[in-house]
Amino acid sequence: MADPLIALVLLGLLLLCLAAGLWVALSLGAVALVALLTFSNAPAGLVLATTFWGHSHSWALTALPLFILMGEILLRSRLSNDMFSGLAPWLGRAPGRLLHVNVFGCAIFAAVSGSSAATAATIGRMSVPELTKRGYPQSLILGTLAGSATLGLLIPPSIILIVYGVATEQSIARLFIAGVLPGVMLITLFAGYVAVRAWMNPELIPQEAKQFSFVERIKASRNLIPVALLIIGVIGSIYTGLASPTDAAALGVVLATLLAWLSGGFSWKLFMDALLSATRTSCMIAFILLGAAYLSVAMGFTGLPRNLATWIAEMNLSAPMLLFALTIFFIILGCFLDGISVVVLTTSIIMPMIAAVGIDPLWFGIYLVIVVEMSQITPPVGFNLFVIQGMTGINILEVAKAAFPFFLLLLVGVGLIAVFPQIVTYLPELMSR
Repeated sequence: MADPLIALVLLGLLLLCLAAGLWVALSLGAVALVALLTFSNAPAGLVLATTFWGHSHSWALTALPLFILMGEILLRSRLSNDMFSGLAPWLGRAPGRLLHVNVFGCAIFAAVSGSSAATAATIGRMSVPELTKRGYPQSLILGTLAGSATLGLLIPPSIILIVYGVATEQSIARLFIAGVLPGVMLITLFAGYVAVRAWMNPELIPQEAKQFSFVERIKASRNLIPVALLIIGVIGSIYTGLASPTDAAALGVVLATLLAWLSGGFSWKLFMDALLSATRTSCMIAFILLGAAYLSVAMGFTGLPRNLATWIAEMNLSAPMLLFALTIFFIILGCFLDGISVVVLTTSIIMPMIAAVGIDPLWFGIYLVIVVEMSQITPPVGFNLFVIQGMTGINILEVAKAAFPFFLLLLVGVGLIAVFPQIVTYLPELMSR
């Protein structure tokens, strides 16, 4: 059987398993088992045992549950409310006014949580009622929240970048550094869109009843100090080389717990809730990663990735054409799977293709995360859409409609890093000098 046909058969089997409601990890394992038994002579059981053992004690992977726990602690603390009250006085006169709180609030919280869903839930819980009460249009409230919350996937410490780094054996620290400028680029695009809408249609944005003096703004900014300390402690320790991502994650948990306790209202019960929630999420991701590792090893035994890479190379497909095709593929796949599943499902097959056309795997990691960000705001399986629907009770299609301009902005972001790859590679190259 020709290699492209084998790939289609295995892909069809995977989609069939997922459509039947089988867990993602079990679906990956089932496809790997079929591939080993049908298209190779390798002992499937022995490969399963050695793969699970070899991939279950990865030191780099230790950062994942720690960053998840840090986000869960912050989700249950008062720091998010302090962040809102610290930002609001500064944004009252900007074009779009307090809608920028969603954009910048999500960006800041993304930098300390690493989770898109946690960012949407935390910022939305305080911003949606406040902005609705002040008369801001529902579509812009929901759109800025859904779109900006996707920054949790890109701005370090990003959970999905850790997953990509482990799956592709890339440096997690370099991936974190590479995500900074693209994150700033997307924040600028989102804030610029809000400003342009406000300039084009000023009556959309209500006037603020209270005007803050400069002294009042400075006083309000004190509320941002705890969050700033956390960001500096976690991200700064990685960028300066003082700590590995895993060490920084452990530091983040300690700092988040301390700051949550000092801010008041954080109890032992809330800490245990955060611990249990982080354990559930971490186990789910680890299970998916083990299934993906088994599939990746199975693909290696079948020789399929190598042969597909050769096949693509023989097609003389240019890097831009391959990226165009992959963008369409990932957007469609993201309509049905969450971001982490998309990454672990595809890396074992896609990476040889990327290597065949000479695309930098570091750059590709950031590209992949931005494309996966789109899946967070596309129905029917957009996690941010579900979070906002559950929080507001608004129909998910209405939320998706409000988020659509930000989907297009993410597409613009993909185009910008494709045309100007230095946006991704400049900081990692600077840090390695």
